[in-house]
Amino acid sequence: MINAAIIGLGRWGKNIVEAVQGKSKRLRFIRGVSKEPELVREFAAAKGFELSTEFEEAVSDPRVQAIFLATPHSLHVPQICAVAQAGKPVWCEKPLALRRADAERAIAACAKADVPFALGNNKRCFPSMRELKHIVTDGTLGDILHVEGNFSNEHSTRVKGGWRDDPRESPGGGLTGAGLHVLDAFVNLAGPIVKVDARVYSQKLPPDPRDAAAALVQFGCGATGVLGTVRAAPMFWRIHLFGTKGSAEARDETSLTLSLIGGNPETKTYPAVDSLGVLLEAFAETIETGKPFPVLTSEMVDVVSAFEAMIRSIEETRPVAVT
Repeated sequence: MINAAIIGLGRWGKNIVEAVQGKSKRLRFIRGVSKEPELVREFAAAKGFELSTEFEEAVSDPRVQAIFLATPHSLHVPQICAVAQAGKPVWCEKPLALRRADAERAIAACAKADVPFALGNNKRCFPSMRELKHIVTDGTLGDILHVEGNFSNEHSTRVKGGWRDDPRESPGGGLTGAGLHVLDAFVNLAGPIVKVDARVYSQKLPPDPRDAAAALVQFGCGATGVLGTVRAAPMFWRIHLFGTKGSAEARDETSLTLSLIGGNPETKTYPAVDSLGVLLEAFAETIETGKPFPVLTSEMVDVVSAFEAMIRSIEETRPVAVT
């Protein structure tokens, strides 16, 4: 059993704990760190872990074998480097960073210390997305020509305050919170992005922001893509790939429609899973056995690179090459 500490006990930090505590045979949390302990004391007691306020204490605790970061992205790189220096595996919630150079520095620190590193792109573990990846990999769709994606999640009405309302922490409107998941899906399915043209249109500033973000992308493989996210819209997930032999659309977590040239569309619904729990278990397996984590570090960097270019494109209102 891996004894871990969770740094940051906001909404998502609690979700991480909920996904494994008392459920996993590989992972449990024995410490938690919060700068507002009075708000999470009951939660920590109910989940059976110690609560403190100092990051450094948790990292140096000899009982703690892995660190999980659910902190604002502006803290990620120095925290990742500190954990790596302590010789402990580290899980980081996205965004890893907003600049390629920072992402590379964090990943390099883990590589130098020879410790496993994971990023919380749990949407990859949706049953629909796993099947979509399989369809792409086995060549069912032929060469990928175009990709469309949308993730809208109601956060402007359901999750207020915090980093989402701070333009320094969340540039690009909904791109930082929701759009990064779509970007990760794009890179996972079609490879690195080489050019972007992005815009954000806002009808209401924070708090309770209402904005729509959209981007045209060009992949290194030659395919094109369209990305969108609306922060005030109902929960919606869609990734649609078009290839030389057919198309496939992942809708929500469990539904996938495959349409092959000359055939009729076929929709399948797959059993639901806890996508966050699945990815956390995968990281625990990486720690225990050395099995590669499902999200490659090269893909993590590619996503940050594309995001950095999108923010520049929004600021300069023009297409930008991804570097």
